[in-house]
Amino acid sequence: MEKEGVGENEKQPVCGEQALDLLNCVTQSPYDQDKCLRLLQSLRDCVLNKKVKKFSLADQEQREANPTDKKA
Repeated sequence: MEKEGVGENEKQPVCGEQALDLLNCVTQSPYDQDKCLRLLQSLRDCVLNKKVKKFSLADQEQREANPTDKKA
């Protein structure tokens, strides 16, 4: 079974905290590259330890589950 980015309890995404920390780091001004690189390594370690194969966003999952054809 392939693990995706959601934990067994469905409340906290697997490695979600690490991913969010990294995303917030890159938005900060001034940009602290060393800090962001440490957070990137932390996220990488987490996905390797948890065997995460793919991340997805909640609205992305909804769009895939309920595709709507908006082509004219």
